[in-house]
Amino acid sequence: MVFEEKMIMDGEPEDVSNEEEEEEEEEEMVDPIDLVRQKCEEAEHCVHTRERLEQCETRVGSRSSTEEDCTEELFDFLHARDHCVAHKLFHSVK
Repeated sequence: MVFEEKMIMDGEPEDVSNEEEEEEEEEEMVDPIDLVRQKCEEAEHCVHTRERLEQCETRVGSRSSTEEDCTEELFDFLHARDHCVAHKLFHSVK
């Protein structure tokens, strides 16, 4: 019984450190698509559509009740960004 407790006690710190190392490795990994999306969001057209989305969100947020929901502005921004991402991605695949 004492031997089993010692094994458990001795094994725990290694298990914890291995888990911590795995978590650290996972945190360092960056999805390449996120980098492409970020770069595309800086493009002029995406900046413009994001500004329109933010203006809409501000306008809707300042009202106590409204039927406006900024769906069109959100879709415009996502379309512009995804169009850029697709172009960059498929251009590099060719």
